[in-house]
Amino acid sequence: MPLIHDTARCFMPYPDAPVPHAGTGPLAGLTFAVKDLFHVAGYPTSGGQPLLLAQSGIKARTAPTVQKLLDAGAVFAGKTLTDELAFSMNGNNAHFGAPVNGGAPDRITGGSSSGSAAAVSNSLVDFALGTDTGGSVRAPASHCGLVGLRPTHGRISLEDCLDLSPSFDTCGWFTRDVSTFARVADVLLGEDATPLPQRVRLLSPEDVWGLLKPEAAEAFTAPRQRVAAALGAPAPVNVVLDSFEAMYWHFRHLQGREAWRTDGGFIQRFAPPLGPGVAERFAWSRELSDEKVAQATAFRARFRAHLAALLGDDGVLVMPTMPDVAPLRSDSEAALEDYRNAAIRMLCISGLAGFPQLSLPLATRVGAPLGLSLLGPAGSDRSLVRLAQQVVAG
Repeated sequence: MPLIHDTARCFMPYPDAPVPHAGTGPLAGLTFAVKDLFHVAGYPTSGGQPLLLAQSGIKARTAPTVQKLLDAGAVFAGKTLTDELAFSMNGNNAHFGAPVNGGAPDRITGGSSSGSAAAVSNSLVDFALGTDTGGSVRAPASHCGLVGLRPTHGRISLEDCLDLSPSFDTCGWFTRDVSTFARVADVLLGEDATPLPQRVRLLSPEDVWGLLKPEAAEAFTAPRQRVAAALGAPAPVNVVLDSFEAMYWHFRHLQGREAWRTDGGFIQRFAPPLGPGVAERFAWSRELSDEKVAQATAFRARFRAHLAALLGDDGVLVMPTMPDVAPLRSDSEAALEDYRNAAIRMLCISGLAGFPQLSLPLATRVGAPLGLSLLGPAGSDRSLVRLAQQVVAG
């Protein structure tokens, strides 16, 4: 891999191993990093957990999604830090540390794709793979001033990648600019089976915007005008079903049950030390009742149908990615948990529906980045990237 001075503390300190790539292709000349959930031949896979790393061994196979990038000519630069077992959104790993946010060094990167976002925001690589279950690409993208996508669920392969909550897990990536993002999109997404029409129906979810504090809402004034100038004036809508509180809990119940199903056996058998927040979330997930999970499953089906009807085949929501700029690195664990819980109320919209959401670095507040998102119907991923290209070109 290329010799990189890891000023952002974002790469796992693994011994270098050769990872062949094509000499030509659509991504030739670009370097990329890979979140340490994906297998790469010649490297272990830690999942951000030391005992899991000890059990990993060196992988003999590279994840198909990573291989696609290598076959397209991109150069592998290393594996990046992830929040522990990918079950966090802050970017602080109790065992491996916290990467530096290149967009706001005094603030957290967000997670769990923390190292990937840090590598790109500090210009150590051109793009980086992450995963998004509850916001693990969208949150760091917003916090670090990057372009980041949570794709339609199942659109990009997660074969040979560690699970967290499989019915929510997706593979996304980060870049510093939309043109590079589009190059990667051509490789990982291809063309949409049902693309958005030339002229989309832009929608402004007023209930989501209403979750913002006045100072955060003010920061979006110019970016919202920029999107409207490029794509048309949005019509006001409401997306909430039942209540944001209900959506929050239904999402958490489903995510928690699946997370325990994925990692509970490992935790019970080996009792690995788990960092703050992660330990509590797994303990809570272990106790979830079948009744709550069944209610959440029924709600998810209702919500997906509700949002699909709202968007149709031409609707695109324009909405904040996160409630505010990234918290300060000095904030308490309790403050970070409060912020995480507020963020889930926004982030669960895409997660519950399984629809794509693209975060763009269009806003700033107090000198820190803040992302504005486009959220479209299932399968409109590549079309959303084209809309982003129109916005930045305008």
